[in-house]
Amino acid sequence: MFRSSAVLVALISFMPEKLPAQQQSTAPAANEDAYRWLEDVSGEKALDWARARNAETMGELSETTDFLQLRTDLLKILDSKERIPYVAKRGGFFYNFWRDDKNPRGLWRRTTLEEYRKAAPAWELLLDLDALAREEGENWVWGGAQALKAGGYRHYLISLSRGGADAAVVREFDLEKRAFVKDGFNLPEAKGGASWIDKDTVYVATDFGPGTMTDSGYPRQAKLWKRGTPLSAAELVYEGKKTDMSIGAGHDDTDGFERDFVYRTVAFYKSEQFLRGPGGSLRKLEVPDDASASVYREWLLVELRSPWTAGGLTYPAGALLAGKFDDFMAGGRKFETLYEPAANSSLAGYNWTRNHLLVNVLEDVQNRLLVLTPGKDGWKREPFQGAPPFTTVSASGLDPEHTDEYMLNMDGFLTPAGLYYGSVGGAPEKLKQQPAYFDAAGMEVSQHFATSKDGTKVPYFQVSPKGMKPDGANPTLLYGYGGFEVPMYPYYSGVTGRAWLARGGVYALANIRGGSEYGPRWHQAALKDKRHRAYEDFAAVAADLAARGVAAPERLGAMGGSNGGLLIGNMLTQYPGLFGALVSQVPLLDMKSYSHLLAGASWMAEYGDPDKPEEWEYIKTFSPYHNLKKGAAYPPVLFTTSTRDDRVHPAHARKMTARMRDLGFDVRYYENIEGGHGGAANNEQRAHMSALEYSFLWQKLAGPVKASGK
Repeated sequence: MFRSSAVLVALISFMPEKLPAQQQSTAPAANEDAYRWLEDVSGEKALDWARARNAETMGELSETTDFLQLRTDLLKILDSKERIPYVAKRGGFFYNFWRDDKNPRGLWRRTTLEEYRKAAPAWELLLDLDALAREEGENWVWGGAQALKAGGYRHYLISLSRGGADAAVVREFDLEKRAFVKDGFNLPEAKGGASWIDKDTVYVATDFGPGTMTDSGYPRQAKLWKRGTPLSAAELVYEGKKTDMSIGAGHDDTDGFERDFVYRTVAFYKSEQFLRGPGGSLRKLEVPDDASASVYREWLLVELRSPWTAGGLTYPAGALLAGKFDDFMAGGRKFETLYEPAANSSLAGYNWTRNHLLVNVLEDVQNRLLVLTPGKDGWKREPFQGAPPFTTVSASGLDPEHTDEYMLNMDGFLTPAGLYYGSVGGAPEKLKQQPAYFDAAGMEVSQHFATSKDGTKVPYFQVSPKGMKPDGANPTLLYGYGGFEVPMYPYYSGVTGRAWLARGGVYALANIRGGSEYGPRWHQAALKDKRHRAYEDFAAVAADLAARGVAAPERLGAMGGSNGGLLIGNMLTQYPGLFGALVSQVPLLDMKSYSHLLAGASWMAEYGDPDKPEEWEYIKTFSPYHNLKKGAAYPPVLFTTSTRDDRVHPAHARKMTARMRDLGFDVRYYENIEGGHGGAANNEQRAHMSALEYSFLWQKLAGPVKASGK
């Protein structure tokens, strides 16, 4: 097996050691933060700083034919008219929102199943977002449309955000008139939204004024709003605490099973649900507050995050239970276990059709679908849909109130997505096939397991050229996330394929703890004071790639966004010797201040509360902003963010970049002036950002090796 001095250095530096005194953190105490002025999101001084950094980064990376050609190619992929137009069924129509080169903001449209089967369906235009933006002088970004079933899906509540922010306006839309309802259910810009009860009534959770939003910046109150009355006259349904994450309410319009529910999200992984009865009475669903409960027709499904004893039986974490809802509300606790996890498997999801439950199971991060059918003798279990190795498959009911129709999507790293339509019990029909956006001939996918610091086996996928030489010289990009129960699956990406794989690069996807690839235990193993395990896992994968001869550290890069951006920040400060270049997208980095910036307070269930001294003691160990060491040898890094990101504050990336610049490190920065938490508001911006990131990584990892550091 290949070994080099660089690899040995990487293996030795796998365990971060206490640095000499001259390399200890130079971060000032929070109340002495010299870069706090960069937290002024739209302040001119802060924006001028961001524009200056953008100009520097663009000057370095964008003036090459490589960047320009890559940006052009990526935009063609994102705007391709051969992409699959994914749809949602409402009544007899299939609805789609579509962007391309001629419609950068997008078209809301619909068609019939007969038309959708065609290679070039005839679409009925419902709303042109580009025309609306021009007419109103706003950079509207589509946020979705919620249908009112009563009246034949004529009325919708449409969400629109400025520049892609989470905060949005809500407007009632009359489909028959193809127009917004002037004096309808229209909400001003805020986080939250509205949902239909009937044609003249909605539930609304929004910013009602001072004291009505939580510390996390989400609605604290849910109200019932009648048509023709001012929002200020809406009737209070429920009010949560200021420290809650959010409050909401919704109406189940299933014929014969109409119900209303109130939702109180106390924190991530902790919530309460109430059945709203006549006169506004509330009855709590007495399930564990860390469980996920859902109601469909007569059924209550409970997905457990921790063991639960009910009806004299104890059910394990990760199990999916089914019981009769009315019996449960009457005090019954009889459940049937629909799924129970094994050492190498977990529940990936489930979805109803009219008479069946489609269950998606992961076995070592490989999908398997089952169909479960309730009957008088219990639930019948049958295999539903397998998938080739390293392929992700998912299925969802199209119209669960009325039919057993479903849509099934299947794709993998080298397999473009295929979309299938069927009804449970029959063979699925392929409706759409996404084209190949890069030549995958000569490439292969494999799965490997790295050993983390505590001995845990951590899976990861690798996409590489067949017959690749194990000489450590292969430009390799490692991607990861590791938080909030978000799993990483095999997926087809024309952008990654064109920007990385088609050039001969290797791509690796890490399934580190903090995700849910092995159920709740995989996530909970990296919560709060155990956060270090996610970073140890990712570092173990990086070291394994080196040990296997795939990429020596100078050829290995890593990228991640949001919580994954925090992951990359910790690779920078804790494991710099493992990497040749890093990209951190819309990241968290200042973990002392994160809970006071935008939606940060809602993530304390994941990271901890930095205002509690005992919790700051462990949080500070994974706060990259506070762990920068003067004189350390860090790899080159690019931070990207968005001014309009109202979820993760752009100050994280701004402040980290400013401090690194002042310490003389090799750092770049790019801030999109719009784009929300996704970083881009349209395909052109997305292509531009991706071209910058991949050009930077290819330049650093595939070109002549240079010493990293200051």
